[in-house]
Amino acid sequence: MIFIRTYGCTFNKSDSQTMSYLLSGQIVEREEDADIVIFNTCGVKSQTQHRVLKDIDSTLGKRKVIVAGCLPFIDPDSIPYEVDAIIGPDQIPQIADVVEAVRNGRKVRTFRHEITRPRLLPQLQSGVTAIIPISLGCKGSCTYCATRFARGGLRSYRPDDIVQKASGLVQRGYKEFLLTSQDTGCYGHDIGADLPKLISAITDLDGEFRLRIGMMNPNHASAMLGDLIEAYGDDKVFKFLHLPVQSGSERVLKDMKRLYGTDTFQDIIEEFRNSFPDLYLATDVIVGFPGETEEDFQETLDLIMACRPDKVNITRYSARPGTIAAKMTQFPDRIKKDRSRVLSKLVHKISKEINMQYLGRNVDVLITNKGKKGRMVGRMDNYKPVICDGNEGEFKRVQIIDSTSTYLIT
Repeated sequence: MIFIRTYGCTFNKSDSQTMSYLLSGQIVEREEDADIVIFNTCGVKSQTQHRVLKDIDSTLGKRKVIVAGCLPFIDPDSIPYEVDAIIGPDQIPQIADVVEAVRNGRKVRTFRHEITRPRLLPQLQSGVTAIIPISLGCKGSCTYCATRFARGGLRSYRPDDIVQKASGLVQRGYKEFLLTSQDTGCYGHDIGADLPKLISAITDLDGEFRLRIGMMNPNHASAMLGDLIEAYGDDKVFKFLHLPVQSGSERVLKDMKRLYGTDTFQDIIEEFRNSFPDLYLATDVIVGFPGETEEDFQETLDLIMACRPDKVNITRYSARPGTIAAKMTQFPDRIKKDRSRVLSKLVHKISKEINMQYLGRNVDVLITNKGKKGRMVGRMDNYKPVICDGNEGEFKRVQIIDSTSTYLIT
C-alpha cells in the first residue's frame, strides 16, 4: 500500500491528487499502513527542503521511498542515495510503472522535462473543491527562483480541455474550482489563448459554483487588465487577487528581475478595487534579499501600508542552488528574521483592521470544508474565510459577529 506526503503549493496538491487517481486502490490514509511512501517534494525555500529531507531520512529503512516533485531538479545531490526512486513532475503519468519497478526491487532515476504538450489527467478530489491546473512552467527569469528549473518553460493546457474538465466536475456536484499554475497570468501565451477568455468560458457553464484564480505576476496582469477585470465581474468568480510584489524597492525588484515596478503593482490594485470594493488582496514579499538595505526594506513597509493587503505571504530569503541570487552576498539569518518580524507585525495589524470592518454584516458564503471544534469553513464572495455552521457544498447567508486577523466568525 502507498501513502503520499505532499509539500508546497496548490499545484503540488493537484499532482498528488493525480497520483492518487493513477494508483487507485493502493492509497492509504495513514503512513503506518503503507509499505511505500511517495514524497511529493518542494524546494522553493531552504526551510521546506530541510523538513522534506528530515522526513525522508526518518522513513528510510522502514518503507520504500519514492521522491517526486520539484526537489530532484532543484537540488538532486541533497536526496539520499538510498531512496528507491526519483522522478520529476513530468513523470507523474508513469507513476504506476515506477511503483511496480520499486516493488520489484529496481532503482528508478528518471527526472526530465517532457517536450510534448501536457495533457489533462483524471484527478481524485475530495469534498466540494477541485484543483484544476491550467498550465505548467512560467515565462519568468527571477534571479532567486529555482521552481522554474523543476517546472520548465510555459506549457499551457488547451482551453477546451480545461472547460471540459470543469464541466464534468460541475456535473459531479463540485462547487469550488481552484485554477492553478506557476503563473496564471501568462496562461495561453504559448498556444494563442488567454486567461480572461478561459475564465469566461468556465463561468458560462450551467450550475452554481465558484472559481478562484491563482497567483499571477503583475507584468502579465497589467497587459490584460481591462479584459481581466471584465472576466472577474461574473458572480461565479471569487473577488480574490493573488498578486505577488516581492519588494517595495525598485532597485531590489530590478535585481530580482521581476519585470515590473511598484507603480504597475499599485495601478492594478487600484483598478480592481474600483470595480470590486471588497477585493481580497493577497501578495508575497521576500525579506532579506541580497543587497536589500534598510531603506529598501522601509520602502516595502511603506508599500504594504499603502496598498493594505488582506494577506501577505512573507518569505525570509534563502539561497537556492543554481540561481543567480545565490552567488550574491548573503545576509545573516538574524537580519532576515528581524525584518520578517517587523513586517509580520504590520501585516497582522492591517489584516485585523480590515476584518473588523465586516462585523455586523450579512454575507453569502460557500461552505467548503470542516474547521475546528465541530464548525465549518465558508468562503465569502471575495474568498475571505468565515467560521460558520452548515454542510459542505452549501451556499448560505450568515452574519459576522467576530473576527481575527486571519478569518471571520459567525
